[in-house]
Amino acid sequence: MTETQQNIITRRSIRKYKPDMVPKETIDRIIQAGTYAANGRGKQSPIIIAVTNKELRDKLSKMNAEIMGTPDTDPFYGAPVVLIVLANKERPTYLYDGSLVMGNLMLAAHDEGIGSCWIHRAKEEFESPEGKEILRTLGIEGDYEGIGHCILGYADGEEPEAAPRKEDYVYYVE
Repeated sequence: MTETQQNIITRRSIRKYKPDMVPKETIDRIIQAGTYAANGRGKQSPIIIAVTNKELRDKLSKMNAEIMGTPDTDPFYGAPVVLIVLANKERPTYLYDGSLVMGNLMLAAHDEGIGSCWIHRAKEEFESPEGKEILRTLGIEGDYEGIGHCILGYADGEEPEAAPRKEDYVYYVE
């Protein structure tokens, strides 16, 4: 088995993080891997917003929790870094393109020894007036849809075990 296959098989979603910040150089390498995700016709519809600012991170967490209907929780599980993936809706493959970026980010994080998890509700966050204002203040223009949040940090505890693969996952046609 190759190292890449091993990383794919052993990566797990982490749902409890230490507060320690991930070094910027590590975040940059993870982001770079995200920018090399396959995308429709090479048009690169996604963008990544790297949030290490605690104030904005906490604001996004609060928005996300309210959308989820659990305003007193932290949907980012204490992770200090949030990579927000959005994609330009003008491209017909934007949802797939952004999803592939998310996958690359999580695999690259695992390769770096950093925990990650895909957190949903970015679509709802950035369709809200508050989310649109965040994009505006960052100078981001265009018709973007939130694809997901890739939270990053150092796992606080053991990685969870993989669930067994279901029996009817693959069908061969020979």
